[in-house]
Amino acid sequence: MSAAHRTRPAAVRTRCGARRAVVAALTALCAAVPLGPPPAWAAPTPTAPAAGPAPVDFSVVVDASASINKEALAREAEAAALIGQGEISERSRAGVIGFGSAEKEGQQPVREVCPPTVVDAAGRQRISDCARRLTDRADSGLGPGTDFPAALTQALTRLRESGTEGAAKVIFLLTDGKLNVEDSPAYGADPAARRQEGEKRLREVLDQARREHVQIWPLGFGKGIDEKALRQMADGGYRNGCADLPGARPRPQVVDGAADVDRALQDAFAAARCARVEQGTSGKPPGELEVTIPPIATDGSITVTKRDPRVTATYYDPKGRKVPLQGEFDGSRFEVSGQDGPVEALRVKDPLPGKWRVKLSAPEGHRDQPATVRAIWQGVLRSSVTLEPSAPRSGENVVVRMRLQTRRGVVITDPGQLAGLRAAAQLSGDGFEPVDVPLRDDGRGPDGKAGDVLFGATVTVPRTATGALRLTGAIAAPGVTGDRRPYDTRVSSGAAPVAAGVTLEGHDVHPGGTVGGKLVARNNDSRPHTLRLGLADQSTAAALRISPATVTVAPGAQQPVPFTVTFGPGAPPGDAGGRITVTDRTDGGREVGSAFLTVTVTPAPTWWDRWWWAVVGGAGLLLAAAAVIVIRAVTARRQESLQGLVLELRRGGTTLGELKVRGARTRTFCFAVDNPSSPRPGLRRRDPGAAQAYRLQRRGDGLRLRAPRGGEQPVPRGAPVSLDHDLELFVRGGRGTGRERTGQGRRPGTAAGARNTAGRFTGRFGRGAAPGASANGGGRQSGPAGAGGSGGASGSADYDGAF
Repeated sequence: MSAAHRTRPAAVRTRCGARRAVVAALTALCAAVPLGPPPAWAAPTPTAPAAGPAPVDFSVVVDASASINKEALAREAEAAALIGQGEISERSRAGVIGFGSAEKEGQQPVREVCPPTVVDAAGRQRISDCARRLTDRADSGLGPGTDFPAALTQALTRLRESGTEGAAKVIFLLTDGKLNVEDSPAYGADPAARRQEGEKRLREVLDQARREHVQIWPLGFGKGIDEKALRQMADGGYRNGCADLPGARPRPQVVDGAADVDRALQDAFAAARCARVEQGTSGKPPGELEVTIPPIATDGSITVTKRDPRVTATYYDPKGRKVPLQGEFDGSRFEVSGQDGPVEALRVKDPLPGKWRVKLSAPEGHRDQPATVRAIWQGVLRSSVTLEPSAPRSGENVVVRMRLQTRRGVVITDPGQLAGLRAAAQLSGDGFEPVDVPLRDDGRGPDGKAGDVLFGATVTVPRTATGALRLTGAIAAPGVTGDRRPYDTRVSSGAAPVAAGVTLEGHDVHPGGTVGGKLVARNNDSRPHTLRLGLADQSTAAALRISPATVTVAPGAQQPVPFTVTFGPGAPPGDAGGRITVTDRTDGGREVGSAFLTVTVTPAPTWWDRWWWAVVGGAGLLLAAAAVIVIRAVTARRQESLQGLVLELRRGGTTLGELKVRGARTRTFCFAVDNPSSPRPGLRRRDPGAAQAYRLQRRGDGLRLRAPRGGEQPVPRGAPVSLDHDLELFVRGGRGTGRERTGQGRRPGTAAGARNTAGRFTGRFGRGAAPGASANGGGRQSGPAGAGGSGGASGSADYDGAF
């Protein structure tokens, strides 16, 4: 739904007279859509769709009396510039008027700072410049009072002069007080009667506004607001808004202070011109602001109230791309204004939906004012209608269906975007008065599913219908307007020469793909008929093609014809817009069948979408293989390690000392025998390069001991290794064996330890301990291969388990 597509403005393609006709028809449409009973349609002849939102002529009337301080006046000027620059139609006109009172010679009640100006690119910049003149009180000539009648009269006069034909007329009045003309000589010589005269003139001005169809939207801020007077002005002017919707009717607003004026005024302006406002974020530069534009928006402005003209704004679309300030980009048209003022606006035609970012920057000394971003937008939708059957008979019940889409071809399927929408159709033709048809989306009757934004209704063709029939659809909703797209056919007398039905076999497609369908045509005539398959109301970005384009049906035959619809490689994701049409070329191009494109375009699968299972599976296998390799490596390292071994030094069967190997990465252990010839020699760890150092290493599945003199001998299982000076070395234990202690946690050599180790030794090697081994408590006398000593028995058993 985000692919680029736009339609060139109608103003470029049409003459001025045609443009005025389009505007008049749109305005009539907005007022015609029903809230309850079907409306009396204002325009008997439907028109082609407008290229953009309908224009509005408006005047911002700003209270510049003595009660307004300098800061509040600056906020009022910013608010006036905000709606002037944020207006979304380049055909609208805007003016700005300041007012006070005339109490003595040389004073005037009103000051027109911005005469009526067309808000095209140049006009919006002029409004940005002239609105700032409101803050210049030195040469304003305004008196200190509050002369509402004079201000409204000035605005009415300007709106009356050379206004845009068919445009709505609106006055926005900003004030912090109440009517105050007690010191104005123009209201009489008697100060006591001046207020009464002022109230009388105000009623007269309001009556005039009602007669001239001018809405008045008053906005009060601060303390002491006369809310009754504000309500009187809102109710006294023209009450019909841009559509027959409650939110579009003028109403007063009151805010706490001048800081809230810009937001309140923009909300009022959006309601008055059937638009919506999306509130964005606020922050000081440098930084980023965000605002979201919905998919339904077709025309909008991103406004930045920055207050300090030295603040610079850069705009980025939802895809993160910097957009131009002027010109076209990815199907959207951009136009900025007010960059050198306190309020800046970027008008966007056919905006990309999603979250927009505004990056703020400012030089040192200009970063203390908070900036705020908002988006004002409107959706101008195309209403595509069909009639079933396509060529009905007079008196026949027919089904009317309508679907909505944007200029980009985005089909609207989310009912949340169309809150408050009213849809209707009108059947007109020869021999009868137009018939109004309210359309429903409640799942009843011909409407198949509630809330799918596909409207349906049943209507009976009048029995007096004789010739041409025209069906038109119309919509209205807050922030949404619609065109009136006709569906033309003729009344059939008797059986139609040709009847056709269209069905689609697929409902999902990728860009560049095809969807199959079937045309079933029945020829009731005595001659062959050539039917043409076509596409209507489609998005040009989808680049749809239908094949075959023509089909010839023999007389009296019912012929099923398969066809395909091909989507271009740039087809935008989302529900495809448009419908398939079947026209009878033999019968003057009369439409004999149609169907909406019920196809959803999904993004083409990426390489990852196609092969993720293979990638994930391969990655899993690689991880498993890597895990096995790592485990084996770790196991091998652990098996190579000497950690946990206990070296026991003996002489004559008596243990003289022990030394335990520590360190998980110890693969070579060097030690020395201290005082080997003494009665109590000992073991001590030494560095590899030290003199008289023994070196114990693992070789294959066994251990080898290298003497200081260079000789090397194996360390056999369960047997001592002879050292110098009648010494013997036993190696027992091992990393992870858990058998360094035996019995009830006693060291080898105790009675219990001797019994336990002797039992293990006997069971393992088939040799028993000496008869007195377990009775002597120490078991230290020597025996063959050390079997008589518990230490030897334990050492041999543990050594075998570890190595």
